[in-house]
Amino acid sequence: MADFSSAFWMERTIGASAGAAVSLVYMLPADRREAACRFLAGVISGMVFGGPAGVLIAARLGIAAHLSASEIMLSGAAAVSLTAWWGLGVLARVARRWGKRGGL
Repeated sequence: MADFSSAFWMERTIGASAGAAVSLVYMLPADRREAACRFLAGVISGMVFGGPAGVLIAARLGIAAHLSASEIMLSGAAAVSLTAWWGLGVLARVARRWGKRGGL
């Protein structure tokens, strides 16, 4: 059963926001609307999928026994948020280029 304690919500929020913020370094948004959409998608996806992603990452790296549940949640939320932000940025730029060419 999911843990809905305030500590896990705070860790999810902090991890998801940190992932979205770090991703600004890699790919700047073209305008405010793109930035808002990508940030919102990053935070939501980090909060929703942060726990399972953190467990998967820790298990694959073989470090699950060395991390606390908080660290797993925080790192998973940040990783998912970073990935979602970057992926949406790439998709937005590809769509913009195709739009200028007249579609497929």
